[in-house]
Amino acid sequence: MAHIHYPRLTHIALHVQDIEACIHFYRDFCGMVETHRRDKPPQTIVWLAEPGREREFIFVLMNGGEDLQLSEHDYRHFGFALPSRAAVDEIARRADAAGCLIWPPRDEPWPVGYYCGVKDHNGNYVEFSHGQPLGLPEE
Repeated sequence: MAHIHYPRLTHIALHVQDIEACIHFYRDFCGMVETHRRDKPPQTIVWLAEPGREREFIFVLMNGGEDLQLSEHDYRHFGFALPSRAAVDEIARRADAAGCLIWPPRDEPWPVGYYCGVKDHNGNYVEFSHGQPLGLPEE
């Protein structure tokens, strides 16, 4: 019997208006690092990854996009796991100070857990959570 190989999610590509601002956001809030850059004017393409996961999953940022205008009821987002509720609170505090907090920290029934939401420089929503059955174990 033949072994079936299923597709594996490796990246998400985002067309953004201000690529440098988005790189700084994902570095500062998500701990991602630039692993590849290709400048071929007018196109710039940058790969971002979590340290140690460069060959597993990346964000590809491409310049020349338009800002998103998501409604407050639109919950599409990228999700990042954090090791504690205190870490969620710290991200929310930093996001509030930076003017990009969209969902203050809140508790939801399992499997959602404790989370907050932040908006990147292009209008994408990013969730930071603790207590989901995905990601990091408790500290």
